[in-house]
Amino acid sequence: MNILECGLTGRRQQESSSMVTQVLIMLNILTPRRDSYSPRAFLFFFLPTTLALLTSLFVLIYISFTSSFFFAPPHHFSHFSNANGPSLQLLSDSPNHSVPESPIADAKERVADDQIIERSIQGALRFFSNSNGSSVNDNEVFYDRDIFMENYKEMNRSLKIYVYPHQQDEPFANVLLPVDFEPGGNYASESYFKKVLMKSHFVTKDPLAADLFFLPFSVARLRHDPRVGVNGIQDFTRSYISNISREYPYWNRSGGSDHFYVACHSIGRSAMEKAAEIRINAIQVVCSSSYYLSAYVPHKDASLPQIWPRQERNLDPTLYKRNKLAFFSGSNNSPVRERLLQCWGNDSQISVHFGRLDRRTYADELLGSKFCLHVKGFEINTARIGDALYYGCVPVIIANHYDLPFADILNWKSFSIVVATLDIPLLKKILVGISDDRYTKLQSNVMKVRKHFQWQIFPVDYDAFYMVMYELWLRRSSVRLQ
Repeated sequence: MNILECGLTGRRQQESSSMVTQVLIMLNILTPRRDSYSPRAFLFFFLPTTLALLTSLFVLIYISFTSSFFFAPPHHFSHFSNANGPSLQLLSDSPNHSVPESPIADAKERVADDQIIERSIQGALRFFSNSNGSSVNDNEVFYDRDIFMENYKEMNRSLKIYVYPHQQDEPFANVLLPVDFEPGGNYASESYFKKVLMKSHFVTKDPLAADLFFLPFSVARLRHDPRVGVNGIQDFTRSYISNISREYPYWNRSGGSDHFYVACHSIGRSAMEKAAEIRINAIQVVCSSSYYLSAYVPHKDASLPQIWPRQERNLDPTLYKRNKLAFFSGSNNSPVRERLLQCWGNDSQISVHFGRLDRRTYADELLGSKFCLHVKGFEINTARIGDALYYGCVPVIIANHYDLPFADILNWKSFSIVVATLDIPLLKKILVGISDDRYTKLQSNVMKVRKHFQWQIFPVDYDAFYMVMYELWLRRSSVRLQ
């Protein structure tokens, strides 16, 4: 090493030593103080340490709410409702209010040993018990059946809805009037509701007698109308509200808070971007009921069940033997489904199929599986919950932020399993960990609630139409505006 290099090295060492000395002096380590607990020492040493500990604590709390590795508290609603008006008190998040999306580490890295796995499984199973440790009453699929039955009768007797009138010769009659055929397809719920409502005893021609006002435009039909299309729906809804607010006084007197519309297609979540008064004030009855989206407000808005129409009216799912643990079929159109495929695509007990199955094979798979997976795709909602319930299969919901249909009426913990997307690697352990007795109760309750998830041209008590009407009745104004 030459002299110049040594000199540079010595200077660097001296400068480095000087810098270290200055830092130590700042931390009050080298400089003697009579008061060892000076404010400067606290500021430069204890404060960063405290912040680091608080950050770690917040991380642990976040993980405890986003994974079943930790104990997850039970969730339920308490209802105090009567004929004079509804009152919903949220005691804690609903079980359908899943955890936020989060990147998922490799399963082998997350689960280091069997003890952690077992703790996770036990935590997931404790999710389905009350806070005092007692099991949920699986024979009761309602939060309070007596209150529901009492209010249902009052709803059926007194609820009145005014539908803004339109004629067959209007330019957009195809969008505003009910369809003249039996609805079909993936978004049939929207058409079924309007078609059945217009023939029901709930409709009144006297707006002064109405509890609610129905905005009858169809988002699904607007989407296919070449005069409007996907890009024109926002302008159409804005113009529609502008027109009725000029021609009728009912929107203006309440700001639209006693109005509602129904939409099942995912386009519905953005259809009101140019009509903020609908999004903010009106009741949105939509299939894409994600409380993660600012456009959807739980308890003001309502979740519409997405149900594929079924023709087999006399099917008895209890007669079929279920040899497969779990089944899923659908498009691979989301990171959640991609993760499901990575973890369970080659499993012998969990069947994960991407691509189209013919209707007969799809029905056979649902009838032959104990659990049927509802996995978030492009949207949180699909028809798979309705499919599972129709075929007597216990739904497993893997879709965070989903405000499940009729969640303030039905106790979803009594007939379904909710699994956070974070816990997809643990799916098999969670399902296998459910006892035979527990599964029997779950499936028994599936058979009790399946009638609430069926559309019919001629509705019967407690079917999907009447359940949506009950949701609207809960949300009606308790003060009628004159």
